[in-house]
Amino acid sequence: MGKVALVGKITHVPSMYLSELDGPRKGSRQDAIDGHKEIARRCKELGVDTIVVFDTHWLVNASYHLNCAPHWQGTYTSNELPHFISNMGYAIPGNPELGQLLAKVANEHGVETLAHHATTLQPEYGTLVPMRYMNEDQHFKAVSVSALCTVHYLNDSARLGWAMRKAVEDHYDGTVAFLASGSLSHRFAQNGLAPEFAFKVWSPFLQHLDDEVVRMWQAGEWKDFCEMLPEYASKGHGEGFMHDTAMMMGVLGWSEYDGKAEVITPYFGASGTGQINAVFPVTPVTGKAIPKAQASAADGFSLVSSRL
Repeated sequence: MGKVALVGKITHVPSMYLSELDGPRKGSRQDAIDGHKEIARRCKELGVDTIVVFDTHWLVNASYHLNCAPHWQGTYTSNELPHFISNMGYAIPGNPELGQLLAKVANEHGVETLAHHATTLQPEYGTLVPMRYMNEDQHFKAVSVSALCTVHYLNDSARLGWAMRKAVEDHYDGTVAFLASGSLSHRFAQNGLAPEFAFKVWSPFLQHLDDEVVRMWQAGEWKDFCEMLPEYASKGHGEGFMHDTAMMMGVLGWSEYDGKAEVITPYFGASGTGQINAVFPVTPVTGKAIPKAQASAADGFSLVSSRL
């Protein structure tokens, strides 16, 4: 019935907002902003009506959650970096029907998920920043998905992404894009060194690690990447423990995926972290490689390493 038209891994660095404002950082993130606008242009060209954002700034301690209120509007200041994002206005149309459908099908796939449509909960900046540049005209509806998952299995996040693809393709009358909003390596510069690392990655190790991952994405080495994702998330200081990336890979078909990444905004450093805007062509897959539901089958103790 419906169609998943575009999948992306995107940056949401708050310095994008600083880049708009008069001052020493003005214009410094224009390449990232332009990347968001290019992704929005492609979404419009593909007929996308709703963008689903896997938001690594929405922290949850149990279950998966979707914010699918009919509309969000307000003024946002970041509690993490209030000197970067302060008094930023936003207005975004939501899609309660799609949000509830996504949660329903995720639960049917064994991943406990709650949709919040009658709520005063507002989105976090992993959703607000990309919507600022992709959806200034409010052309798209949006659904925000919790992806800073503190006690969750990456396997379940992959399965969540797959369930959401199936929900769209089998039950939704419309066209959807899925965006993993989070960094590659995410080791912030040590306090006191932030200005020095404003445009740098924290260490050569992390930069080489990220560079190799981008190369793997462009070469289509998905089996190897999916196998290394838990360790990459750990040793690469993955934002949100890289649950957004696992969700994205689930949408694409996990290790069965056979497409290749297209880099829209080349890899760059920001406050020590590694960032990119990239899109992934949606290809036919059977779902045979999608991990089984893990939390719903958990039975007492298991090794911490299996919970990464």
